[in-house]
Amino acid sequence: MKALILLALVAELLQPSASRFQRLTFRAPDGARILYGRTIPADYDPSRPRPLVLALHPGGERLPFYGDQFMRQIALPGLAELDPIMVAPDCPTPAWSDPAADQAVMALIDNVMAEYAIDRRRILVTGFSLGGSGTWFMSSHHADRFTAAIVMAGRTEEPLERLASIPTYIIHSRDDENIPFAQAEQRAAGLAALGRVVKFDALQGVGHYAMRGYVGALQRAGRWVAERWEK
Repeated sequence: MKALILLALVAELLQPSASRFQRLTFRAPDGARILYGRTIPADYDPSRPRPLVLALHPGGERLPFYGDQFMRQIALPGLAELDPIMVAPDCPTPAWSDPAADQAVMALIDNVMAEYAIDRRRILVTGFSLGGSGTWFMSSHHADRFTAAIVMAGRTEEPLERLASIPTYIIHSRDDENIPFAQAEQRAAGLAALGRVVKFDALQGVGHYAMRGYVGALQRAGRWVAERWEK
């Protein structure tokens, strides 16, 4: 995911309002220090609860505030129409499904919800690659917290019956050379057969390391999620 690093300086220059973005530190329940990025809408008003988006970064070379880079370059451009509060932690362990990472993320979500007015009917988890796998995990293990999920280029070994108990939008490229397309396609079909609220978006000509190619699909996914939230 070196593209994240190469684009970081450009992304900083393109931000509409630097005051909206924060790089912070959170102390997890086990005492671990977690770095995370956060963005708050410029017109945030506590009397008007906002959606909350948890953005889970991919694997690769993890420099400090890696999650913040992913948020600024992929997650927020894709989901800006939701006008959300968004948080993007650095994963403290090799995988988002590790118990320590899971505990830290849930504690961070609780902390943000205590600090800001969040619409609990509109809490979304999304991620790419490692973060896509984390999205499958978080949405299946914490369906009481999240109300929608967007999985990008993520694999999962969770039993099919545990998946997509909340509206789930799955994005995967046929030309992904790292995470096989077939599993995503099969999972989407199997979940649809179970009557789950799912949408599968198959991309063409986008390699695994071309995350920018997912932004348009993420925008479509955000609109789909917003429609589900209105029902």
